[in-house]
Amino acid sequence: MLIRIEIPVDAQGITALLRRAFNRDDEACLVHKLREDGLLTLGIVATDDDGGVIGYAAFSPVLIDGEDRQWVALAPLAVDQPFRGQGIGGQLLYTGLDTLNEFGYHGVVVLGSPDWYSRFGFRAAAELPLECRWPGSEVALQMFSLSDEALVGLSGQVEFAEHFNALS
Repeated sequence: MLIRIEIPVDAQGITALLRRAFNRDDEACLVHKLREDGLLTLGIVATDDDGGVIGYAAFSPVLIDGEDRQWVALAPLAVDQPFRGQGIGGQLLYTGLDTLNEFGYHGVVVLGSPDWYSRFGFRAAAELPLECRWPGSEVALQMFSLSDEALVGLSGQVEFAEHFNALS
């Protein structure tokens, strides 16, 4: 298995993986539209020995209270069913965080399970306080700071790319 930054030839495999992992087209369409519109900050793939995509993590820009604070959203994160429980999701996440840190980004937000994401250092965004427009997301909105100064004066509404509005 290899974890690396996605390249154009991975797009078809990423689409197929996302359709399998989520049993619908929504996440695959999201990534396609983000990529098409230049809003995919970073994509990390896990490939098997034959080069097939078995895991994927996408990162796209967010605004915080209307400002670009060099924060990104993680979504989607997916691992193919036969490979789950092997730590691939965590490897995708850590590789993404390390790469974003090298690129100079300040932090990452995600809507996800606090139990799972807290294992990787994410904490409740409501502590700052950060919030997003989706009702009931107070517990699920998690954040990870990539730098000490990233949290200074940080509060308000996290604004995901409009493309996320199509997700149900």
